[in-house]
Amino acid sequence: MGYVAVKGGTRAIEESLKRIQYERLRQGKVLDVTAVEAGMRGLVDQVMSESSLYNEQLAALAIKQAEGNPEEAVFLLRAYRSTLPRKHYSRTVQSDEMRVERRISASFKDIPGGQVLGASMDYSHRLLDFDLVEENEETVAEWLQSYLQPDEIATEEHTRSLQDGRFPKVLDYLRKEGLIAECVDNPTEPDDVTRTSLTFPASRSEKLQILTRGQTGAVTSLAYAVIRGYGMVHPTVGELRVGEIPVYVDSPLASTKDDDDAYFIGDIKVTEVEMLVPATVEKENGRKELQLEFGYGLCYGQNETKAIAMSILDKSLERGDKSVPTQNEEFVLFHIDSVESTGFISHLKMPHYVTFQSKLNDVRKTRKTTAGASQEV
Repeated sequence: MGYVAVKGGTRAIEESLKRIQYERLRQGKVLDVTAVEAGMRGLVDQVMSESSLYNEQLAALAIKQAEGNPEEAVFLLRAYRSTLPRKHYSRTVQSDEMRVERRISASFKDIPGGQVLGASMDYSHRLLDFDLVEENEETVAEWLQSYLQPDEIATEEHTRSLQDGRFPKVLDYLRKEGLIAECVDNPTEPDDVTRTSLTFPASRSEKLQILTRGQTGAVTSLAYAVIRGYGMVHPTVGELRVGEIPVYVDSPLASTKDDDDAYFIGDIKVTEVEMLVPATVEKENGRKELQLEFGYGLCYGQNETKAIAMSILDKSLERGDKSVPTQNEEFVLFHIDSVESTGFISHLKMPHYVTFQSKLNDVRKTRKTTAGASQEV
């Protein structure tokens, strides 16, 4: 595509950059990065997930710089991520080791260890709280002191569970009954979509990476299309978990990979969803049988809607009927990426003078030809 230079463009761009700085500062208020990190938890988690970079402080900085625009913040954070060296590969993370903060199942009322509602907007009234306008650090400190008092109602068993934070998986209960297939470990090294271009057919690891990096609204919209009838019956959340998972790396000095030599480098907070999906399977002699399958979703931070949507699309893509848009991996995976889609839409603002003039000339020629033909008639 050809572009032509704009006379005086450098000065105009410099003035534009000054103007955006003015718009950010014109009210004389400075938004502290720590305030963004503390008070915009949902946005920070979303930006980290779409950026594939787990760092709450850097995500908060990107949000401040982008003036709260999540697409721009993701662009900034991905650009920064691309400059970082990759020094180690962590061991495979085991979600069974998650220290759970929130854990629910929509499939079973009673689950081993019990439901843990945790922090969620699901049970709020969704009404504007005008008291937040007058909120200050003094009232916050008083509330925190009151909240952090020991809960006398909690049972001893439940207290022990919260201290340890580990719970059995709900789907293991179904596996014991033979109602859902076992998960077999795949020793194949996963593909890395940040280092090699996506190719089709895509591997499962590529699909899951693209889905977890996908723009939250796009992933949610396509999952909504799935459950409205584009390829799947109504799924049910087998288990949704929010919590912290420990990350380990092997010692660079050890000659063999031994658990005792691994280094614990920290925890990452994630949302994990295992979605149950009924499926009709054709057996011998044309006999059909109903069975349960499941889709999987995992995102950085507390990002529940996206993790649920991811698990739905994971199962939808596995079915692979290209006549159904939400099962067509090329359609889904190419169109949910935040940076790719936002970048292409935004590039339409850039100069297209040469290409448009060419189209305009074609339109004029066509109109002249049409007008001449009409006069002859």
